[in-house]
Amino acid sequence: MEVKSEGIQLRCDKLQSPVIPRTRLRIWFIRVCSSIVIWTCLVQLVTVSELWHSHFISGITSSISRITQVQLPLQSDNGVALALPPLAPARNYTSNGFLRVSCNGGLNQMRAAICDMVTVARLLNLTLVVPELDKTSFWADPSNFEDIFNVKHFIDSLRDEVRIVKRVPKKFSRKEGYSTLEMPPISWSNEKYYLEQIMPLFGKHKVLHFNRTDTRLANNGLSLDLQKLRCRVNYQALKFTSEIENLGHKLIQILQGNGPFVALHLRYEMDMLAFSGCTQGCTDNEAGELKRMRYAFPWWREKEIVSKERRSQGLCPLTPEEAALVLRALGFGRETQIYIAAGEIYNGERRLAQLRAAFPRIVKKETLLTRDDLQQFQNHSSQMAALDFMVSAASNTFIPTFDGNMAKLVEGHRRYSGFKKTILLDRRKLVELLDMHQNGTLAWNEFADAVRQFHESRIVRPTRRRVIVDKPKEEDYFYANPHECLCLETNCDDLLGPRNSSDV
Repeated sequence: MEVKSEGIQLRCDKLQSPVIPRTRLRIWFIRVCSSIVIWTCLVQLVTVSELWHSHFISGITSSISRITQVQLPLQSDNGVALALPPLAPARNYTSNGFLRVSCNGGLNQMRAAICDMVTVARLLNLTLVVPELDKTSFWADPSNFEDIFNVKHFIDSLRDEVRIVKRVPKKFSRKEGYSTLEMPPISWSNEKYYLEQIMPLFGKHKVLHFNRTDTRLANNGLSLDLQKLRCRVNYQALKFTSEIENLGHKLIQILQGNGPFVALHLRYEMDMLAFSGCTQGCTDNEAGELKRMRYAFPWWREKEIVSKERRSQGLCPLTPEEAALVLRALGFGRETQIYIAAGEIYNGERRLAQLRAAFPRIVKKETLLTRDDLQQFQNHSSQMAALDFMVSAASNTFIPTFDGNMAKLVEGHRRYSGFKKTILLDRRKLVELLDMHQNGTLAWNEFADAVRQFHESRIVRPTRRRVIVDKPKEEDYFYANPHECLCLETNCDDLLGPRNSSDV
């Protein structure tokens, strides 16, 4: 029986052995055919999309692009995320040439210049190259445009006004026989200058390079459309990078979590004191150090400066000690949370001692954030300034101790955001009052009453810019009060008052 069963088993094995290879061959054949069919379909799909520009495929690719591009959601005042608006159709125009611009100065001077250069490009029907940022000034910040601003949003959000590219095409390089004309436009210029003096230059040069861009467009006298475009660039197109915005929002949330706060733009850094020649409260050694620094920079033309004269004219920033007295006089108590929106204060904690004694809840970004948080921003002054800008714009009260570019642009942002409380200090009057109080001729109560009285009209309210004909440096700066952009109607008299009320 065992022999027979073995024989049966052997016959069964012989019958089954050829079946296994056939099954494997069939599976392998099915897999190969399936792969061929799939790859054929993919090739056909790609070919059709390239020939017909399939909206389906482009929709998929644009969706993927939006997913991979990290962006902060738009937020309303109450923090609720808002949907991103759809992109407007690109403006169709024949470009007259390429405009390259090299911005000079600090972050906020460059920001205003970028707004102006977009406006010039729109006026002349040019293609704007993404602006180059200053890397050679005192701050020596190596940041590029895309390190501070969201370059994709900048290009996309303005596509219905002006074409913006990241670089000049190679076919317009010197190797191809094209030359670039490099020049600075004249300061405070109007539309006529750009149309009659700059536009003809594109007949000979395909590429024009503006190597200085500070205040190269007039405050007033421009068409309403161009003024509104300047605002659109400033308040909508120039978004900070996600890294800066994320950390800025973190700072704001920390501050708001501890209650209302004042942003004090304490412009008492070494560069400010050296170049302004203001040495109030400094020792002789410190004054000498600041003077040597001023002489070390050949591009700073004014070398010999009398500090007392400057200060009496209101041309010096308040010292930290003076700021402490003024804040107290304005009614801010010891419990007030104060954020110092500034770089490194000259001689640091020693000069901040009196201010800190009067207001123990003084904070800075360096005390609210960790070293790891700020690591990527170290040695990048413009990126650090962007954090201060965000906090200042969001503060409950903003008080600048000097009317530099940051103070002016933050003021404009706060006007645009619904006239958030901003106190513009009358430094000339304050110096007079401070000296009288400190030499004993004006008691504290009289000093405080006078400070409050003089600043009741210095709280920012809706008004038109003050126009001084032929004196653009002395009139109100466009970006501090862009009144054309603060109401929806063409006639803003109900909000701003009669049109000629502020002309000089």
